[in-house]
Amino acid sequence: MKFVVDNQLPVALVNWLVQNGWEAIHVLDLQLNTSSDTEIWSHARTNGFVVIAKDEDFSNRASMSPQVQVVWVRLGNCRNTALLATFNKQMSSIAVALKSGASVVEL
Repeated sequence: MKFVVDNQLPVALVNWLVQNGWEAIHVLDLQLNTSSDTEIWSHARTNGFVVIAKDEDFSNRASMSPQVQVVWVRLGNCRNTALLATFNKQMSSIAVALKSGASVVEL
């Protein structure tokens, strides 16, 4: 399972994912940081990425067309430490849901 992290989330999340054994990249590193959601979606679909985003548009797309799985981060504005602590608590549940075919996993 590999993840692409959208613009609204920090590179620190990618670093945390990689340090914890997941394959992950930020849209900045793919030079997609100024791309539309459609372009990011297309890249994720073509390359087999799960999108991690705060953007509800990705959740809506996945619900209507489950070609790409989405982890929809619904946390309000918070420090990176709080975001990473939440992923630390929930990552095993997220992985189970994605492996079982969930198109959207809310966090």
